[in-house]
Amino acid sequence: MLHFTWKVFTQTGDIDTYLLYKELEKEMEATPNEESELADTNLPVT
Repeated sequence: MLHFTWKVFTQTGDIDTYLLYKELEKEMEATPNEESELADTNLPVT
């Protein structure tokens, strides 16, 4: 989603799209990535 938002901003120059991009970027930094969280768990393989 972040990449798409940036692409739309670069093509349109719309300030609202840029602000959305920055908001999404901030949210991604604040919340841990679920995929890397799952990769870090040590679950036994059965």
